Amino acid sequence: MAENGAGTILIADDEPNIRRVLEAAFAKDGYTVLTAENGRKALDIVAVEPNIDVLMSDLIMPDMNGVELLEAVREINPSMSVLMITAHGTIKSAVDAMRLGAFDYITKPFDMDEIKVVVKKALERRHLINENQDLRQQLKSRYKFDNIVGSSGRMQEVYKIVERVASSRASVLIRGESGTGKELIARALHYNSNRAAMPFVPVVCVALSEQLLESELFGHEKGSFTGAIGQKPGRFEMAHKGTLFLDEIGDIPGNVQMKLLRVLQEREFERVGGLKTIKVDVRVVTATNQNLETAVKEGKFREDLFYRLQVVQINLPPLRERKEDIPALVEHFIGKYARDNGSDIKFASPEALETMLQYNWPGNVRQLENTVERAIVLADPDAQLITPDLLPIEVQTHKGS
Repeated sequence: MAENGAGTILIADDEPNIRRVLEAAFAKDGYTVLTAENGRKALDIVAVEPNIDVLMSDLIMPDMNGVELLEAVREINPSMSVLMITAHGTIKSAVDAMRLGAFDYITKPFDMDEIKVVVKKALERRHLINENQDLRQQLKSRYKFDNIVGSSGRMQEVYKIVERVASSRASVLIRGESGTGKELIARALHYNSNRAAMPFVPVVCVALSEQLLESELFGHEKGSFTGAIGQKPGRFEMAHKGTLFLDEIGDIPGNVQMKLLRVLQEREFERVGGLKTIKVDVRVVTATNQNLETAVKEGKFREDLFYRLQVVQINLPPLRERKEDIPALVEHFIGKYARDNGSDIKFASPEALETMLQYNWPGNVRQLENTVERAIVLADPDAQLITPDLLPIEVQTHKGS
């Protein structure tokens, strides 16, 4: 994108008058405009100018025509928006070019106002693609293995499993107490897999009734139950080609367990009240803080579903079993919440850190995070350290541990 914010346009046309007219019109509107008298020259420019937003190319040019230029450009810069300039006699070829990835076409003789509208839309499309790519990269960076804080031996074992299974299609069951970071691991599995560009869809199963959970997962048709005023796609459809994360899986009722088993086995289902079979490609990751083996023995959880869900099992240790990670976690949370609250705090005092090491953290990493945030909010504006008096009384006295 140009420094003025309008964007950069490359015009490829073997007619000098068309190049001059388009260049003058878009330069006047603040665009950076590059021109090429043929397809080969345009391709050379694309190869050395990575910030071109829109390519406007004549369809019929000597040496390399517009379609050939389109195909070559998509190899170099697939997010660039390409517009074809065509005469009425070659509109069919322009439509064929759109099937190959061109954004739109413009017919000669053209109306300049219409061209500007089309270019603006093409530019918006290019920026949207770039924003989505940036967001996916940020998410992948955020959930890199080395961004999950913890260097203890127990956590290193977790990282190794995540790294090995991230790109597989195998269902993963993440087990651990509340607050140990199960969703963080689920997101790491997704954003380090070949599904990272597709949706990550989380569902907390314990928060929904049987009817609502079934509708949430599989969707429903209009009139299928009281309150179903329209058709609604479910989370499985939303997660197509991506990852569905089912938290608190031990709490799903029997009827939903049966439908979930079918999706895992057959990769298909029907919406509530529907007859149409919907096929999906979804990687399922689940989490629980319950003992599912006991639930199976008591008849509360299907044994066949249990084995389907735990093709791979990841056990997250409670914080009390990896206290050597507490200093790094505290530093991480200070960096996060000091910035958010405009605080100058950069460290915890040795006394505060020792106090936190002595406590057993029944709420695990989530409780530690809340404790650090609370201390930063309560600290004096000019404070630079978290001191023991800023910690909750139960942490100071080691009670509740």
